[in-house]
Amino acid sequence: MADFTHLDSSGAARMVDVGQKKPTAREAVAEAYVTMKVETGKAIRDNQNQKGEVLQVARLAGIMAAKRTDELIPLCHGLPLESIDVDFAFEDPTTLRITATARVTAKTGIEMEAMTAASVAALTVYDMCKAIDRGMEVRHIRLIKKSGGKSGTYQRDVKP
Repeated sequence: MADFTHLDSSGAARMVDVGQKKPTAREAVAEAYVTMKVETGKAIRDNQNQKGEVLQVARLAGIMAAKRTDELIPLCHGLPLESIDVDFAFEDPTTLRITATARVTAKTGIEMEAMTAASVAALTVYDMCKAIDRGMEVRHIRLIKKSGGKSGTYQRDVKP
């Protein structure tokens, strides 16, 4: 059986002890996709949503969520984020790609902060637009790249 770092020898959940590790520069990039009706995408791009500027609100929600990841994911360490960027790009009229990039110098990774930012930004897009399109889907929340730390660099090579 694989060694799960968040379980002790008896199988109980535990926070990993990173006390003896050396801080290193770390970066993680995560993404999420929101699919929607053509009209919904147009309303977002043209800032015609009654609730306000969808992408600006979603960007702030993603940043705020990354800062609170340790409060949302039970065994995550609190990290002193150095930066978190949340970017948006329409890949076609119905598909919005959200990319979150998180950076820190710390003893443990920052993947969860990037994934949390992308996830919450996507959910915020849904919340802001649900009155006009309840059929939207949030999909493909995943790590794209990470660097730093003992395990080195990871790069995903598959697109959705």
